[in-house]
Amino acid sequence: MVRSMPRYFEDIEAGRTYDIEGEYDVTAEEIKDFAERYDPQPFHLDEDAAAESMFGSLAASGWHTASMCMRLLVEGFLDPESSMGGEGIDELRWLRPVRPGDTLRIELEVLDKRVSESRPEMGHVRTELVGYNQADEAVIEWTARTMHRRRDRGDGSDTA
Repeated sequence: MVRSMPRYFEDIEAGRTYDIEGEYDVTAEEIKDFAERYDPQPFHLDEDAAAESMFGSLAASGWHTASMCMRLLVEGFLDPESSMGGEGIDELRWLRPVRPGDTLRIELEVLDKRVSESRPEMGHVRTELVGYNQADEAVIEWTARTMHRRRDRGDGSDTA
């Protein structure tokens, strides 16, 4: 996704919920590939083992679900010119299994934001992300803290 203009700290509105453009189609092959590399539990790797598990069928790793939603966030909201990375995740919940054939989308609510005291060229933003499947069922949620470049870098200069 190409944004027509950068999204700086000043452009992010506290209290607003952003319905992020884009979807992610989940495949069995990708679930297994991710699990093989990063989370090799039987219910992520093998349909027969998954059928005998509490999931009842193949399910994506929660870490895979988080990664797919992160991809949607990077492509649909974060801006390479103004995003300065993350400070961490305060809460992460996997709410329901993600399965082959699911299509994921995300919403992002900006909980609050503040200008950095030690680095006035940037601001801190606290958000809650919720990922949904094609049935609009929430599958994941997290609260995170990120850093964004300010348009007015705090030194009187303005990049716009």
